Amino acid sequence: MIYLPCIEFESNPKIEVTGSIIWLHGLGADGNDFVPVAKQLQLPEELNIRFIFPNAPELPVTINNGYLMPAWYDIFDLSLDRKIDVDQLVASAQQVHKLIDREIERGIAAENIIVAGFSQGGAVAYEAALTYPKPLGGLLTLSTYFATHNTIIENTINKNISILIQHGSEDSVVSEVLGLRAHRQLSERGYAAKYESYPMEHTLCLEQIESIRAWLLERFK
Repeated sequence: MIYLPCIEFESNPKIEVTGSIIWLHGLGADGNDFVPVAKQLQLPEELNIRFIFPNAPELPVTINNGYLMPAWYDIFDLSLDRKIDVDQLVASAQQVHKLIDREIERGIAAENIIVAGFSQGGAVAYEAALTYPKPLGGLLTLSTYFATHNTIIENTINKNISILIQHGSEDSVVSEVLGLRAHRQLSERGYAAKYESYPMEHTLCLEQIESIRAWLLERFK
């Protein structure tokens, strides 16, 4: 089996792994991007969470003049409707499914696996988590949008998945309008998603990280 190349980090390698988080970076970044955030979470010693940070393949990106860069899918324009290569996004989500399968093979129950993503990675996270055929532990989406809301074929087994959406009110890269729209689209489908807004740009802040920590502790209690 061929998997996406990943960076892995365990919160407390002295004990057995108790859960896994697969965390997808944004456009042009790589798996190193959120390793510092994982460490900032300072999870309690009785937990050993395996953080998995996949690296996206390099693709030519239309909005960047076809420049080759790490990308989960091509973006054709930056309008609010976000024209993208849906097939590439779905293919990336399928690669995430393979990583989830591998965690289950490593002995982690599906209910103890969380899918997270920032920006472009968050769009993939929506598709990956909501179509996975086993009940997952949670979905965390940061400064992103529900790109496949018109095409997704959801798996009802994850209809009750815990979803936390966070967005910056001053985000000039992915407007908060898109984060709010994703929340509404999920609500219309019957998902109970929690939405949080922070006074920040296209980034993360300390208050937000503290909220993520509390949410993770609820998932892994």
